Parts: sequence; C-alpha cells; structure tokens
Amino acid sequence: MAELHKARPMAESFGTDAHRYDQARPGYPDALVARIVAGSPGPDVLDVGCGTGIAARQFQAAGCAVLGVDPDARMADFARARGLPVEVATFEAWEPAGRTFDAVVAAQSWHWVDPVAGAIKAAQILRPHGRLAIFGHVFEPPIEVAEPFAAAYRRVVPDSPLRNLPARRPLEMYQAGYANIADKIRETERFTEPEQWRFDWERSYTRDQWLALLPTTGSLTQLPPDKVADILNAVGTAIDALGGRFTMQFTTLATTAIRTGAR
Repeated sequence: MAELHKARPMAESFGTDAHRYDQARPGYPDALVARIVAGSPGPDVLDVGCGTGIAARQFQAAGCAVLGVDPDARMADFARARGLPVEVATFEAWEPAGRTFDAVVAAQSWHWVDPVAGAIKAAQILRPHGRLAIFGHVFEPPIEVAEPFAAAYRRVVPDSPLRNLPARRPLEMYQAGYANIADKIRETERFTEPEQWRFDWERSYTRDQWLALLPTTGSLTQLPPDKVADILNAVGTAIDALGGRFTMQFTTLATTAIRTGAR
C-alpha cells in the first residue's frame, strides 16, 4: 500500500469512464460518516482524492461543507457537475493557500498519496482537534468469482506485475496496510494515538452490476477494451453458474486520529 503512490499512471487512470465509476462504485457506511462528523470540531471537510465525489456527497448530506482535491481533471469535472467544488492536484502538490479544515478524509484513495508527506500535510491544514480519517473497502468476491477473474487476468495480461496476486487476499493483509498508515501518522508526532475502526456489511450483486464495477478497478483501467472484454466474459460465465448473482461480504476499514495542540 505504501508504494502505490508511485504508480501514477494507474493512480490517474480512473477517470477513463467517470460516469461508470460513479454509478458502479459503492458508497460508505452511514455509521462511518456519522462517526467522523460527530468526532470533528466543525463542518469543513477536505476530501483527498475525491474522485467523482461518492464519499463527499455523503458528507454534504450530513451537513458538511466539502472541498475535493483530485489529480484527474475528468473525475473533477464529473464531481463539479454534481455540486462538489474540486481543485485539480495531487494532495502533496496541492496549495491550501492558508485554508484549514475540521476534517481531512480520504476514501479509497490514501494508497495513492505519499504516506509520510500526506500525514504531515494533513496535520498542517487541520485545525486543532481536527480529524484525519482514512478509510476504504475490502471487497473480495467469493472464491467462485475471484478464481475465474484471477485465471483470466493471468492469461490475458501475463506480464502484469499484478498477475501473481492471490485470487482473494485475506482481511489481515488490508488490516496490516491500515496499521502501517497508523505508524506514519504517529511519526508526525502531531496526532493523538490513531484508532482503527471496522464496519462489516454486505451487498448483493447481479452479473451486470459486478461486470460494471470491475472495469473501474486499477487492474483493468489501463487495459485495452478487447482484453477487458475477455476478462469480463470469464467472470460473467462464473456468475451465471451461481444463478446470475452473488452476495459480497464487505468490510470497511478506517484509520483515524485527532490533530493535537495548536497549529
């Protein structure tokens, strides 16, 4: 997770089809949003790597004033059209121009941020007692869906650095990533002891819904259409064998900490 921020082509490939991304990607547990809002000193939120504004709209609905930052102008344009002000930049290069916030959030995006520089910058722009909240989903489909995807991916993209990943990655691997985020936050010496939050939930996917989501994932966003279609065909066949739908067990993990003292 710590090195993905160097993979800029993948990091900035999600705007290839911003509409599909916004329609297919899941939102975040309402309980998570409510907990962040309740634990922040005010309503001003900066959304790092806001994408199309999926999380930002949830914070807006909870009464927050949200500013988005994203490096992809295509994603930013889509988010603006939905009512979210967005500035185009990586978080590391973004210029706050003296602005400060009550919360800095990163939804499914912090792995694209330099973990050391990001934590330091968050501390600089948070008001005293402001909250940094980094969160994302663990969505590993059932093995009956994951294995055909992995096999098709290895066949279609044999030289990809992702080809050797296991079909399903254990929750502990993701938890270790969030523990590493906590370590980087501690290193700044500007936050309270980070907390780890967990929210478990589930969602049913039809064949079409899952095949709409898959092309928005980093392993597929840079592939040519014919290779994507080949992989989707294999996955679709597997879902058909399950009766055309399956239930996904989601876990949403969060690492969060409070800015200490005066800025």
